[in-house]
Amino acid sequence: MTADAEYQSDGSSFTVTQQMKDDYKKFGYILVRNLLSSAEVAKVLRSAEEDREIQRNSYGRSDGKGKKSRMSVWNHPGNDVTGVLARVNKVAGTMEELMGGDEVYHYHSKLMMKNPHEGGAHIWHQDYGYWYNNGCLLPEMGSVFVPLDKCVKENGCLQILKGSQRIGRIDHGQIGDQARVNQTKLEDAKKFFDHAYVEMNPGDVLFFDCNLLHTSDQNNSDLRRWVLILAYNKKINNPTFEHHHALYNPLNKLPDSAIMECDVSESQEGKDFMKPEEDHSHSDKPK
Repeated sequence: MTADAEYQSDGSSFTVTQQMKDDYKKFGYILVRNLLSSAEVAKVLRSAEEDREIQRNSYGRSDGKGKKSRMSVWNHPGNDVTGVLARVNKVAGTMEELMGGDEVYHYHSKLMMKNPHEGGAHIWHQDYGYWYNNGCLLPEMGSVFVPLDKCVKENGCLQILKGSQRIGRIDHGQIGDQARVNQTKLEDAKKFFDHAYVEMNPGDVLFFDCNLLHTSDQNNSDLRRWVLILAYNKKINNPTFEHHHALYNPLNKLPDSAIMECDVSESQEGKDFMKPEEDHSHSDKPK
């Protein structure tokens, strides 16, 4: 991946600059290398692997090509390590500033598990292609991509079209259990915007706009690829009706030190895990 919108952190402190805000608006993302320390990553990974509720509530979603990616999705952060990660300033606070400074809340989190030789693809889409159908009227939303394993081309790292969020929302159709962006629009976008493979190490964090076009390939390698994705919505964009993700609830951000200070490795309060039969996010009909 080229160095557009790429920044470095020392893993302990991070400040959002005007250049970062400008890059987020221009490219639809910023990539921060080493935003999380190795100790923080190890703690989050251990929690994700050992949390029986996260694993018990996981399910697969077909890519329409014969494979599935396993995921676990929850609507409220909770008080465990994964929940604290979603609330600390260098994650939630950074997302809030990049989105313009208006108050944001935790829309949902998910652990994406592409195991070796098993993990399915995620076809080209915009997150807002899903979320628009949930009563979120404005594209005032974003995601934070946190790799817990090395993400490279071989194991299906994220791919993006830089700056494609400027197109606005594109209509999506259904393929397998996923929503796919209109193919004619996608081919036009590929001619106009630079395509990049976002290769990342654990500790690197990608912040991206809900209309940024992105995809990831199947994992046909020997390398596992587990990723946490934390989604945020603005308070002012509270959904117009109840649906399978969270309505506005104050986030109560935490200092960055809270990750290492947290001693709760498993979910101790209602994270509100999504059940497979409740996951209508790929449908073009509101549920």
